[in-house]
Amino acid sequence: MIKNLPQGIKISISRSITTSFEKYMEKIEWKEDKFNLPQFVEIWRDYITNSASWYKQLSVEQKNDPELHEDLAKKINEIIEKTFAEPPTSSQIEEIDALQKELKTDYEYSCKAEARYVLNFLKNKAE
Repeated sequence: MIKNLPQGIKISISRSITTSFEKYMEKIEWKEDKFNLPQFVEIWRDYITNSASWYKQLSVEQKNDPELHEDLAKKINEIIEKTFAEPPTSSQIEEIDALQKELKTDYEYSCKAEARYVLNFLKNKAE
């Protein structure tokens, strides 16, 4: 069903999942052992019903369509997998390494989004 939606809505769906996922991971400090999919989905659901313009553009019939829910579940899984698979950039690695050396820390990170979190954390710590 998602494939039949306008391109702008499809992009907005992906962005809402990515944004909510990264905010959720920040909330749990990127500790994968604390990840709880139902909890994340609840946070995302709250986000889309209160903040996402694309959700308001769907009809009640579309919102209640089981196929949409299946497609959204697949999209969530795809975006989570894609997020974890995207490696940190070389500039992130260099900046994190320099800050870790300066601050005498050894935080681990495995993907670009987590590196962004670690980098922000270290910059705040350095201030």
